[in-house]
Amino acid sequence: MCGITGIFDTRSTRPIDDGVLRRMNDSQHHRGPDEGSLHIEPGLGFGHRRLSIIDIATGQQPLFNEDHSVVVVFNGEIYNYQELIPELQALGHHFRTKSDTEVIVHAWEEWGDACVSRFRGMFAFALWDRNRQSFFIARDRLGVKPFFYALLDDGTLLFGSELKSLMAYSPSAGGAALRRDIDPMALEEYFALGYVAEPRTIFKQARKLPPAHTLVVRRGEPVGEPREYWDVNFTLTSPMGVQEAGEELVRRLNESVKLRMIAEVPLGAFLSGGVDSSAVVQAMAGLSSGPVNTCSIAFDDPAFNESEFAALVAQRYGTNHRVETVSSDDFDLIDTLAHLYDEPYADSSAIPTYRVCQLARKHVTVALSGDGGDETFGGYRRYKMHMLEERMRASLPEGVRKPVFGLLGRLYPKADWAPRVFRAKTTFEGMARSSVEAYFHSMSFIRQPLRSRLYSAQFKAQLGGYSALEVFERHARRANTDDPLALIQYIDTHTYLVGDINTKVDRASMAHSLEVREPLMDHELVQWVATLPSSLKLKGNEGKYFFKKAMEPHLPNDVLYRPKMGFAVPLARWFRGPLKQRVREALLGERMLASGMFNADVLRQLVVQHESGQHDHSTPLWTLLMFDAFLKRETGAARQPGAARLGLAA
Repeated sequence: MCGITGIFDTRSTRPIDDGVLRRMNDSQHHRGPDEGSLHIEPGLGFGHRRLSIIDIATGQQPLFNEDHSVVVVFNGEIYNYQELIPELQALGHHFRTKSDTEVIVHAWEEWGDACVSRFRGMFAFALWDRNRQSFFIARDRLGVKPFFYALLDDGTLLFGSELKSLMAYSPSAGGAALRRDIDPMALEEYFALGYVAEPRTIFKQARKLPPAHTLVVRRGEPVGEPREYWDVNFTLTSPMGVQEAGEELVRRLNESVKLRMIAEVPLGAFLSGGVDSSAVVQAMAGLSSGPVNTCSIAFDDPAFNESEFAALVAQRYGTNHRVETVSSDDFDLIDTLAHLYDEPYADSSAIPTYRVCQLARKHVTVALSGDGGDETFGGYRRYKMHMLEERMRASLPEGVRKPVFGLLGRLYPKADWAPRVFRAKTTFEGMARSSVEAYFHSMSFIRQPLRSRLYSAQFKAQLGGYSALEVFERHARRANTDDPLALIQYIDTHTYLVGDINTKVDRASMAHSLEVREPLMDHELVQWVATLPSSLKLKGNEGKYFFKKAMEPHLPNDVLYRPKMGFAVPLARWFRGPLKQRVREALLGERMLASGMFNADVLRQLVVQHESGQHDHSTPLWTLLMFDAFLKRETGAARQPGAARLGLAA
């Protein structure tokens, strides 16, 4: 795992400033503390920070082909590199290292931009071919590894693993800088989803390269749009039954885990006590000659603690298990998170994720995780609720459903205090919407009715009618399925998995120079599961149905069939107790008001209603608190925050 960055002049061969490139590279030191190197030639500069995992002796980057006409900087792992090396050697290519990085340069020479279709892994890389005068960037199929880029007004193209490396760029005399104007549409996506969705970033001029996309730029030609090279296809046509599918799953899981155990450094796994991480650990145990290193976070609040289930798996497989207890009042990371993520990010589970990565790095350099299992196998609780609503929607004509349930949704009180069965407001609101609208509503951190009240008239004018719902609708149009479960799995794979889960894990792990690998996000495994009918994934009230059946011989029933807990923190209590004053100062302070984005009365109402216990506004409050932390970092406490960059100043 590494950090990459660079500068490419798309128009000419102007000199690259060594000091500027070094500063961009050093801004990502945490991603690769072992080594840092630069390559500079006319009109091009590549920087690389290395976390040594494979071919420690000779795998340094930037890395070149035989005659130095092709150079690459690469973040990630190509897991099938050992298969590709002899194939490329047979085609006449000569290797001077044993690293997966060198496979990229020779694969480019042989197959051009189609090389990515041959790679199995997680990757983000940039490559320069001097003979073809071609600059090539690529990102892995499921967006495990990040890639940011920006085309400046003078034709300079910047890129990096994190947005902070682009922000570290400063132009030479007469050159253009990165404009840090905040994108109102990105903010709408953030307040709706808790993250800024691909391809946007918080800044108008910067972009994320979407997963499964490449971009070729030829010097002297206009910069075009990225090209997609892969997409998951939910065919649902496999004739397999539960037993056959389970046997095939075990085989594929073992293969995926085995590929991800290749390393020349200490290796282990996260073990949360959930189905996904437990399945990965049992596969590792079967493939290892010695005990597997596992780590878990325990919470001192029993409502959030699932360490006992992790201990069951650790005991069964004799792992070297390490547990650390995190205080349920572990809220000191707010400003740290704002620095790590560079743009607003509101998933509060980033706190325990940061802590479990911190624990793991004390003992290993590479950790396998169970991320991606819920999206692939249909494990989220929200999937069950959505499918129930879908059956209800299908039973009523739209002309009846929309007005009746729309009225009920408006009139029914928001009963946060009531037992779940009586909290019908969200269900009524969902019933009045289309399938995609309802799923978007259920996923929203701050739901549309509240966002509408929260935004100022000025900010609404900036949005020009844009809604983050368009993110979901854009992907739904490409899903190529009318199966209701497959549709929302497809949407999640392109939105929540990339923008929330992968972003969270990448920044939290790389903050501690820890490489995390995700066997359940192997693209071949994901595509195979997408061929299975939805009835194997969600059966009655049981999510991950065939997955759990396949794991019954391998894992305790208490792990497989207990209620899903999640990696949560007690926000509601924090905001009525130890963080009460910080919330007040942030949401009702000058910085938020000076942004020109918000209705001050609504901000005050959210704070007062939550403090009094009248409503649980913990998720909207956390989302706003993290936005304030971003503003504080971005603009500096002494300056007028946000207003000029948002274009909302009076």
